[in-house]
Amino acid sequence: MPDTSLELLGDINRAVIKFRGVYSAWSKRHGISYNEMLVLYTIRDDSFCTQKGICDCYLLPRQTINNVITDMRKRGLLVVSPEYCRGREKAFVLTETGTAYAAPFLDSLNKIETQAVALIGEENIRGMAQAAAAFSDALEQAMKENA
Repeated sequence: MPDTSLELLGDINRAVIKFRGVYSAWSKRHGISYNEMLVLYTIRDDSFCTQKGICDCYLLPRQTINNVITDMRKRGLLVVSPEYCRGREKAFVLTETGTAYAAPFLDSLNKIETQAVALIGEENIRGMAQAAAAFSDALEQAMKENA
C-alpha cells in the first residue's frame, strides 16, 4: 500500500477518535457518561433503544450497556416498551421523568450538531457519511477475506 494510503487511513482513524472524544467531552461537561449519552442519542434518533441495537451500532460490550440501562431504569428514566420489543429482545423508551431529564442534554447536543453542520455544509456531511459507510463495509469485507 502506498504511503499516501497509510496516511489517509491514519487521518480517518484520528478523525473517528476525535469525534468520539468530542462527544465524550460534551457528555462529561453535562454530567453524564458517554455510554448514557449513546442511549439518549439512540432514543432521540429511533424513539426507543435496545441493548443489542446500541451494542451493535457502537461496538460496545453488552455488559457495559446493560449496566447503563439497568441504572437508568432504577433512576426511573427508562421503561420497557412492549410496542418495540421483538421476541426476547427488550426495547426501552424514556419515561416522563426520563424525557424531562434528557431534554436539556438533547437540546444542547442538537444545537451543537446543527451548528457544526452549518459550519461545513450539509452536502459535506452527507458525503462524509456515505464515504464512511462505504469504507466501513469495504474494510469489513477485506477483513473477512483475509481472516
